[in-house]
Amino acid sequence: MSDDERGEEKELDLSSPEVVTKYKSAAEIVNKALQLVLSECKPNTKIVDICEKGDSYIREQTGSMYKNVKKKIERGVAFPTCLSVNNTVCHYSPLASDETVLKEGDILKIDMGCHIDGFIAVVGHTHVLQQGPVTGRAADVIAAANTAAEVALRLVRPGKKNQDVTEAIQKVAAAYDCKIVEGVLSHQMKQFVIDGNKVVLSVSNPDTRVDDAEFEENEVYAIDIVTTTGDAKPKLLDEKQTTIYKRAVDKNYHLKMKASRFIFSEISQKFPIMPFSARALEEKRARLGLVECVNHELLQPYPVLHEKPGDFVAHIKFTVLLMPNGSDRITSHSLQELQPTKTVDDPEIKAWLALAVKSKKKGGGKKKKGKKGEKGEGDEAVAMEETTNGES
Repeated sequence: MSDDERGEEKELDLSSPEVVTKYKSAAEIVNKALQLVLSECKPNTKIVDICEKGDSYIREQTGSMYKNVKKKIERGVAFPTCLSVNNTVCHYSPLASDETVLKEGDILKIDMGCHIDGFIAVVGHTHVLQQGPVTGRAADVIAAANTAAEVALRLVRPGKKNQDVTEAIQKVAAAYDCKIVEGVLSHQMKQFVIDGNKVVLSVSNPDTRVDDAEFEENEVYAIDIVTTTGDAKPKLLDEKQTTIYKRAVDKNYHLKMKASRFIFSEISQKFPIMPFSARALEEKRARLGLVECVNHELLQPYPVLHEKPGDFVAHIKFTVLLMPNGSDRITSHSLQELQPTKTVDDPEIKAWLALAVKSKKKGGGKKKKGKKGEKGEGDEAVAMEETTNGES
């Protein structure tokens, strides 16, 4: 792809109806893929099989679109399906040889993404593998993530600043006696760019600083909220668990090993821009070659991080389009019934939750309030009391 072509692509944003359609089509597919993955989550099912079904569904659905157009349109998985269990925080998407299975009572974090022509929709969701309502600290940590996501949805709007969101989500987590996990970033997304330069920090601290930024109309964001009952400083326990990588397009290096050159050539052809799973590569050769590619920064790894055993971790991620008539959350899934031990009484949090998501401009989008499985306009009570109903 030439620089001239890239320059043209950067101009494409939500002011184009065709772009909005592609974002919404990608979102529809990833929402249905999440629903499929949830339906496959049963005790004694192998995690790798579930991840593979999520990715296969996205590939099949996107593959059937834009077949008969003159110019080839890239489409498919924008982020491989991950299924991180209990105190595992993120990016667990094992290789085919992995035998790990789900167990009754597991807290599952599902994370996945789809793109059409480089316009990306991502979603993250938390589900406890049990019948009946979720109670105790597990309910607290999921409620904290969900309420923080609802607040973020209302604060990611033109004129607001990224640090406004960082401060607010930390306050919400504290109300449930939980913490926001450090190091999680919410990124602006653009065509073929899953991790744009405008960033919302999950936790502000001296080690991780980002530029102050103001949200603007026609931007797209992946809002990523991870909460924990632990100390919120997750650790990399085993580099061998890392299976998701993204090609670093700005880096060059002449690889020494034949296996590395072979794997890097395959990656450059199959996955030139989007994150991918090492499952898609020949396993033995990939193990050898990936190490050298990572060591010389040709690939960016997405490490599998862990809180301490016994800690509860929840993850909610959604894609939001900052449209002229307000924020449009295009990816989500309704939660199980939660019975948290804490209630939110803080007037500032209640005020944030009371903010409208859509403006009432003339000709603005229709409100979706009251529709099952959609939480665009609801207050905290609605957000908290949703039950799983099979809709996305």
